[in-house]
Amino acid sequence: MEDASARERILTAAEELFAEHGFDATPTSKIAERARVPKGLVHYYFRRKPDLLVALVDRLPDEHIDPNEVVVAGDVAKSLRQLLTELDRRQDSSLLLSSLLYREADTHNAVRDALQARFRQLVDLIRAVIVAARAQVSRRADVDSAAELLALAVSYQHSMARHTTESEQSGAAMERELAFIADALALGAGAD
Repeated sequence: MEDASARERILTAAEELFAEHGFDATPTSKIAERARVPKGLVHYYFRRKPDLLVALVDRLPDEHIDPNEVVVAGDVAKSLRQLLTELDRRQDSSLLLSSLLYREADTHNAVRDALQARFRQLVDLIRAVIVAARAQVSRRADVDSAAELLALAVSYQHSMARHTTESEQSGAAMERELAFIADALALGAGAD
């Protein structure tokens, strides 16, 4: 059990120091010092320093949501609104970590790959909610495009959340995006 807590202390120390000083400016010796472990233990758990970043991606909040928990049959907009509310609630606990990882994705392929995998899962989740909420399924391409667009908007909002004021986070812009997508899907369903 001590090993697990040492690993967690290392990750917590890395998260804090990377956020304070940046990845490149943080030596593993400082991480070990803050975690109160020998430097060798850092390398035991994380062979290379970038492996710490990849492990931190796993600390982001779980975005696996059962569509049945948020879907309102026949109401795509309300279903998506409930989904976004739940995603935002989960994201609030990790604003610093999200900001750090999005920043480091620019220079670390493993982090970028892990974040892209999370993005694909988000697209799939949004698609599942749209399909489950619709009485009529519009063209598959419309649903795919809608899911991708909303996932992009959500990802952008979450990547910037730490840098925005409370009034900017009010959700007005996201509400417009959501309404636009729901309206476009309704028009697409009518065209079939």
